[in-house]
Amino acid sequence: MARYREEPKLKGAPMKLFALHATRELGSRVAAALGCALDAHEEREFEDGEHKARPLADVRGEEAYIIQSMYGDGNASANDKLIRLLFFAGCLREHGAARVTAVVPYLAYARKDRQTKPRDPVTTRYVAQLFEAVGIDAVVVLEVHNVTAFQNAFRLPTVHLDMAPLFVERAATLAREGALVVASPDPGGVKRAQLFREALEIQIGQPIGSAYLEKRRSAGVVSGSLLAGDVRDATVLLVDDLISTGGTMVRAAETCLAAGARRVFALAAHGLFNEGANVAITHPALAGTIISDSVPPFRLDAAARARVEIVGCAPLLAQTIRSLHESATR
Repeated sequence: MARYREEPKLKGAPMKLFALHATRELGSRVAAALGCALDAHEEREFEDGEHKARPLADVRGEEAYIIQSMYGDGNASANDKLIRLLFFAGCLREHGAARVTAVVPYLAYARKDRQTKPRDPVTTRYVAQLFEAVGIDAVVVLEVHNVTAFQNAFRLPTVHLDMAPLFVERAATLAREGALVVASPDPGGVKRAQLFREALEIQIGQPIGSAYLEKRRSAGVVSGSLLAGDVRDATVLLVDDLISTGGTMVRAAETCLAAGARRVFALAAHGLFNEGANVAITHPALAGTIISDSVPPFRLDAAARARVEIVGCAPLLAQTIRSLHESATR
C-alpha cells in the first residue's frame, strides 16, 4: 500500500463530514485518516421506494463534505446513489451550509462523455448540471474515464485525483524482478498510462518502457489487436480507470504475452467486476489484479477475490479534504 506522510489532525475552523449509508465503510476510513468522526445524519425509506435524508448536526455556516461512491450494488443502483447524493446536498444548502463539496470516489455516468453515434447522450454533462442545480460547490473524484471531458462538463471547481499515488509503491516492487513496461489497454488511456509511468519512474529512479493496444467498441462488440511498443521479456502493467467485465484486460494481456512479455498485471482505480469478471480475473494471462477500494469487490467469488490486491484510497481522499478545508478557511 502506498505510504502517505503523517498529517496533523484537523485544526482551525470546524467542518462537517458526512458519508451516506451506501458508502459508510469508506467514509469511516476517511474520517479516521482525518482524525475526526463522521457527522450524524438520518436516512429514511418509505414504502413506495421514496426516501429522505437530513443532517442531525447544525450545518449553518459550515464547510460540508459528502462522501458517496456511485456504483450499483444489490441494495441500490447508481441512479439511487446519485439521487440520494443530490437530495442530501440540496438539504445541506437549504439549511445554511456555507459550502458543499461532493467527494465521489467512483463517479457513475463518466464513460459516456461524448457523442459517437447519431443522437447519442452526453451523460457526463447532464450529471454535472444536476450537481450544479442543487448547489454543490465543488466535486472531488478519483480517476475518471476521461479527465478532459470531466473537467469541461463541470462549471463548478473540480479536483481530479489520478491513480498514481495509490499504486506506485506497489508497482515499484515489481521493478526488482526485471524490466517494466506500463501499457494502456486502449488508445484513449494513453495519457493515463503516461502519467502513471512518469510517477513510477520517479519512484524507482530508472526509465520504464511504454506501450498501448488498439481497441474498438461498437454495439458492445470489442475488436482490435494491434500492439504498439516493445514488451519482450518485461513485466507489463496494464493501467486503466476501471475494470468492468475484465474482457479488455484479458485481451490486452494475451496480446502482450504473445509479443514476449514475461507476465502481465492489471491495475485499475475502480473494480466494478460485472458479469464475466470472475472468469477474467482468474484467467492465466493475468498474473494479478490491483485495484482501490473505491468500489468493494462484492461481485467476485472466492477464487477471483484471492487474485486481487486492494489498495485503500481513504488516505488520499483525506489528504484532499484536509487541503480543501484548510484553503477555504484561511
